[in-house]
Amino acid sequence: MTNYDLVVIGTGSGNTIVNRRFADWKVAIVERGTFGGTCLNFGCIPTKMFVHAADVAATPGVSSRYGVDEQLLGVRWTDVRDRIFGRIDPISAGGSEHRHHNPDNANVTVYDGTGRFTGFKELTVDNKDGSTSVFSADRFVIATGSRPIVPPIPGLRETGFHTSNTIMRLDELPRRIAIIGSGFVAAEFAHVFAAFGVEVTIVARSKELLRPEDGAIAARFTEIAQSKYDVRLNHETVRVARRDDGSILVSMLHPDGSDELIVDELLVAVGREPNSDLLDLDATGVEVDHEGRVVVDAYQQTNVDGIYALGDVTNPHQLKHVANHEARVVKHNLLNPDDRIESDHRFVPHAVFSSPQIASVGLTEEQAQERGIPYVAAIQRYADIAYGWAMEDTTGFAKILADADTGQIIGCHVIGPQAPTVIQPVIQAMSFGLDAYTMARGQYWIHPAMPELIENALLKLPLHPES
Repeated sequence: MTNYDLVVIGTGSGNTIVNRRFADWKVAIVERGTFGGTCLNFGCIPTKMFVHAADVAATPGVSSRYGVDEQLLGVRWTDVRDRIFGRIDPISAGGSEHRHHNPDNANVTVYDGTGRFTGFKELTVDNKDGSTSVFSADRFVIATGSRPIVPPIPGLRETGFHTSNTIMRLDELPRRIAIIGSGFVAAEFAHVFAAFGVEVTIVARSKELLRPEDGAIAARFTEIAQSKYDVRLNHETVRVARRDDGSILVSMLHPDGSDELIVDELLVAVGREPNSDLLDLDATGVEVDHEGRVVVDAYQQTNVDGIYALGDVTNPHQLKHVANHEARVVKHNLLNPDDRIESDHRFVPHAVFSSPQIASVGLTEEQAQERGIPYVAAIQRYADIAYGWAMEDTTGFAKILADADTGQIIGCHVIGPQAPTVIQPVIQAMSFGLDAYTMARGQYWIHPAMPELIENALLKLPLHPES
C-alpha cells in the first residue's frame, strides 16, 4: 500500500496548503467535485458577481430620487451568467490542470474521486473513472467543506428544485420564484432575482429574516424586504408538487391556517451541513460533534494525532476568510510541529450582500445581555451623515457596542450601502485592542466619506476619555 507524508481531502482552502515548502513531501490531494471548492464555484465569488450585476440593474428603480430619470431596458440573463462563469470555470480548470500536470507538483498525486476512511489513517478513493485506490498517510487534512441541506418536504425531490449549487446556471430567468429559507443565501438571491425582474416570494418558518443578526438589524432588514418582495413569515412548507402546466405548487401552513403559492422555479436555502458524513471518520477514530462537525483543538488538529481539519467541515462560521485563516494555521503546524500556532476566532466578521447590505462583527446586543456583559451602545444613521444625504439613504444605520468599563469594542453591526467595507476599521480596532474613544479621537476621518458613520457612532458612546 502506498503511504504518503500528507493527504489533503478537498480543494477549496485545503488546496492552498501545499506549496513549494512541501516539495520534499510525498503528497496526495483528493477531490470529489470541482477544483476550487464552494467559494469559487458555487458560493462567495459567483454570487457576489451576480449581486453586483443586480445592483446595477436596480439603479434605475431609485435614480429618480436624485433627479435622474433612468429605465431598465432589459436583462440578458445568459450574458450575465456566461460573463461570470466564463471567468470562474477557467480558474477552476486551471487549478486542476496545475495540480495534475505542472512540474512544480511532481511530488503531488491527485485523486479525482470520493474518499472515505477504511482503517486507521487509511483512505479508499472511489475514482471517477470507476477504479478504486487505497493508500495510507502519516498526516491528513480534512477540508471537505459543506453542502446545502435538503429538507424532508414531501414531493420536493419528485418535483425538482434548486440549491445555491445550481440556481446560477439557469438557462433563462423564471417569471416567478419561491425561496424557502430566511438566511443570507435567501436574502442575496432574493435581491438578485428581484432586481432582474423576477417575482420573488420568500417562505420563512421564522417570524423575521436573518434572525442570527443583531435584533435591530434583523427587524430593519425584514421591514425592507417586505417592501420589496412577497415575504411570508411563520410559514412552513409542507408539500410541493409539479402541476400539469410545468409550474410548481407550494403548500404551506401558518398559525392562521394554510396557504398556497404557484411559481416557476424553487430555490431551497435552509442552511448547510458539513460533509463529514461522507468520510466514514469512525474508521480512523476522528470525533464529530452533534451537528456533524469535525472536532478540532486550537491548532486545528482532531483527536487523532496528525489529522487536521479546517473550514466548513469543522467550524460553524461557514466563511471563506475563516477557512483561509485556518488553512494558514494548518500549513504552519504541519511544517513546524514543534512550534505550532493557534487559530484566532475572536473577532470573525461576516457580511450579507443583500439589498441593503449587512455586515457584523462581535457580539449582538442580545448576546451581550444573555452573557451579562456590562455594555454601552450607540446608533448612527446614514441619513445623519453628509454622504448619507448624498445617497438619500433613510433606512441604514450602524450600531456599536463597547464594554462599559474598558471602552473596548465588543460588537458592531451595519445595515446600508457598502456595509462590508464601512465596518472594516472596527474589525481592525477590535483585533488590535484599540478602544472606542481612542479610535474615534486618535485619527483623522475623511470628510465627507461613509466611514464617518463609524466615527459618529463611536462618538455617541457614553464613555469616559480615560476608558
